[in-house]
Amino acid sequence: MALRKRPNAGPFALIHRSGNKEHVHCLNAVAERDGLHRGMAAADARAICPDLVTRPADLGREAAALASLRRWLTRYSPLVARDGSDGLIADITGVPHLFGGEQDLLDDLGARLIRVGLTFSVGIADTRGAAYAMARHAGGIIPEGVGGAGIAGLPLAGLRIGSDVVDGLARMGLHKIGDLIPLPRAPLARRFGQPLLMRLDQALGIQSEPIAPEKELEHFGVRMTLPEPIGLQADVMSGLSRLLGQLCAKLAHHHRGARRLRLELHRVDQETVTLDIGLARPMRDPDRISGLFEKGVSEIDAGFGIEVMRLVSYLTEPLAPEQIGPNTDMAHDAALADLFSRVGNRLGFDRVLRLLPGHSKIPERSHIIASAAYSAAEPVPPQRGPQRPIILFAPEPVTVRGGAQPGHPPARFSWRRMTFTVLRADGPERIAPEWWFDDPAWRTGLRDYWRIETREGPRLWLFHTPQSSAWTAQHWFAQGEFA
Repeated sequence: MALRKRPNAGPFALIHRSGNKEHVHCLNAVAERDGLHRGMAAADARAICPDLVTRPADLGREAAALASLRRWLTRYSPLVARDGSDGLIADITGVPHLFGGEQDLLDDLGARLIRVGLTFSVGIADTRGAAYAMARHAGGIIPEGVGGAGIAGLPLAGLRIGSDVVDGLARMGLHKIGDLIPLPRAPLARRFGQPLLMRLDQALGIQSEPIAPEKELEHFGVRMTLPEPIGLQADVMSGLSRLLGQLCAKLAHHHRGARRLRLELHRVDQETVTLDIGLARPMRDPDRISGLFEKGVSEIDAGFGIEVMRLVSYLTEPLAPEQIGPNTDMAHDAALADLFSRVGNRLGFDRVLRLLPGHSKIPERSHIIASAAYSAAEPVPPQRGPQRPIILFAPEPVTVRGGAQPGHPPARFSWRRMTFTVLRADGPERIAPEWWFDDPAWRTGLRDYWRIETREGPRLWLFHTPQSSAWTAQHWFAQGEFA
């Protein structure tokens, strides 16, 4: 049995952008009758059908919806798998008699899908390939033992072959699956390849095609129904501690650690209060996680009382067992992770950043700014070559006072509305641009950097572009300041 889900509007199409192009990702029967088809350019579709209603395709939500439908379909078969990006396939061998037959199973399935507002097409056949073709091009049931006669009138696209192969067969006057069955196989294989014959044999049952069900993802969630409604913060935290103990034990059994958790508090008046927290690193320590919920629990409105508590870790990561002992490095890492978790839950994890060393001689690329929660600290590489400034900023123009000799820094210059006199200078240090990066800031070419100590106190990092035609003020810049 194969099932395909379709949108329920018309004329309606989902548009997917790939690069700079938009194409029709999915459409309904009304749009198909107007001459549209999947894969065509969105501009052509709107020109052919001016009344077409379009929405952007959300591939992530589609995949999630299909996964939910796959789990629901296990009521009809223990073996259910995805069939492309828009369909499901199920092995119902030995199941139809439980519903009174294949037609009764199909009627029950259809009634339930219609009840939730889904438009669909179902094909039931002896083979997976035949069920695929029926679901997408006809719908209905092929009686047992009919074989190739049941799909002979269906288009060649039902064989799950590429559009280029379908077009090549059409140029030979072959449009239906039945047109291929009596033809000699050797010429077809030489011209269109062995995959065409493999798909044909799978549809006819000559070659088997088993269904491999997807592995169910482990669900990390626990629930508690309270005998009496509660509302005090201490009571909620006590219940949370029990839930955390159960959840962390389940995480430990699967060698996982929580990164995102959600606490749902269902009140007596049917309202639900939700608290979400994030963790800076995978964790399954109930005491440390519990403290992150305290602020949110203290601010909730319990109403007439809370009767159900549910705790879910909807994002987990692998976490191997750790040795617990008086290890100062481990204690320091745990304390730092707790700090990142507390600050990240208040300000947002995208605002808690750390600097990581970058493998580049270019000053702007010598470091990388990364989220502290999703990166590990790296040791500072050993200092090699000339000293670098403690403060680095974007290049700022420097105005030379009194001119400058070629190959030497200016004796006097102005920067940030202040005039400086040079006492000592060390350099130049020549840095060439990285040709594999097209950086507009480095299109001027080479830079000669000087470490300048001024009479006024600041120690600056100046550079000059030696390829400039003259040593003028517009070719000197400040980019850093030393301690």
